[in-house]
Amino acid sequence: MGKVTLEGIEFHAYHGAYPEESILGNRFTVDLELDTDFKTAMESDALRDTVDYSKLYQLIKSRMDVKVKLLEHLGHVIVQDIVKVFPNTRQVKITLKKHHPALGGLVKYSSVTIFYPEDYH
Repeated sequence: MGKVTLEGIEFHAYHGAYPEESILGNRFTVDLELDTDFKTAMESDALRDTVDYSKLYQLIKSRMDVKVKLLEHLGHVIVQDIVKVFPNTRQVKITLKKHHPALGGLVKYSSVTIFYPEDYH
């Protein structure tokens, strides 16, 4: 077992429940921890035997490009994609942050964290 981490992935995207959010967009940050079995890669030194970070990034980016209302939904579909593309995935922890959300006051960010498999019982 091992852990792959991508931290501070930033996107400008158009997620939100309010109409202005889907027009103006906002800055989002994604932090991802992925527990997987990469023992074979440790021995082989071959990218095919582990989680390809660039594929993982592209998977997240492709979901960030599709407007949704809720961060909870966005996190869910990203986790589903990760588990499908990387079947050796044992656990995922993903945190999505929306910077300066439109809440009527100064807020640094709002966020949700989703745990796989715990949130999938």
